[in-house]
Amino acid sequence: MNPTLVVMAAGMGSRFGGLKQAEPITKSGRAILDFSVYDAKKAGFSKVVFIIRRDMESDFKTLVGDRIAKTVDVEYVYQDASELPAGRSKPFGTGHAILCCKNVVKGPFAIVNADDYYGANAFFEIGKHLEHARRGEYAMTAYDLGNTLSRNGTVSRGVCETKGGYLERVTEVTKIAPDGSCEWRGERTVLPAETPVSMNLWGLTTDIFEILEEEYAKFLKTADLTKDEFFIPSVISAALAAGRATVRVYHNRDKWYGVTYREDLEEIKEAIGGYIHDGLYEGI
Repeated sequence: MNPTLVVMAAGMGSRFGGLKQAEPITKSGRAILDFSVYDAKKAGFSKVVFIIRRDMESDFKTLVGDRIAKTVDVEYVYQDASELPAGRSKPFGTGHAILCCKNVVKGPFAIVNADDYYGANAFFEIGKHLEHARRGEYAMTAYDLGNTLSRNGTVSRGVCETKGGYLERVTEVTKIAPDGSCEWRGERTVLPAETPVSMNLWGLTTDIFEILEEEYAKFLKTADLTKDEFFIPSVISAALAAGRATVRVYHNRDKWYGVTYREDLEEIKEAIGGYIHDGLYEGI
């Protein structure tokens, strides 16, 4: 079974200021998503599932979704906001987003952020892994921290600890400055540029939905629902700790590009423009 690409596109984009998932980065109006789907298709992914909010459906389809649907099988899943407490408008996070796909995704799949550029190599590695993955045999792409930082402000990254090519744990670290400085285990430090970090490119099998349901039930009982988030890395870490899964880590040395701040766009436009000029994206 060819894997499915699940695209998390329900984020608010508050620091960016707008629907950043569909922001054009080429003169022809293409968004980062166009290039991610192009790379995924080339790597053998045969279907795309977009996770969006209902209030953004019309804009998303008009700006990017309908165009991509002409090139690959597309389905939409809506991140349900019915459980949000009064005063909270932001969805519960990436773990909740993936859980919303449980009735749609029936085989091995990869998840990505809609506004991140991962590069073709990452999709080939994850796609190849998923060809033979059995229940609980997950994978992830790790990038060098120095290749993921924004020069325009702080970012959050999943710092990975590995052994023998497999993930041992991933820790969400917030407010990492452009020079890599941050709070790490209670101390102010500078993380090395080669520190492997997760950018939410995971290869998963469908048993993850069972784990997500269990962990989400715990989250609803114990979290501060006015501000806490249900992150997919935390769920996978719980599966690792319980011996229910393994995660093969593919350490990618390519440059990663993402849109956290509007000022990030110029660097991305320049990089993607160079790839197009070099012939990596024919017909796009």
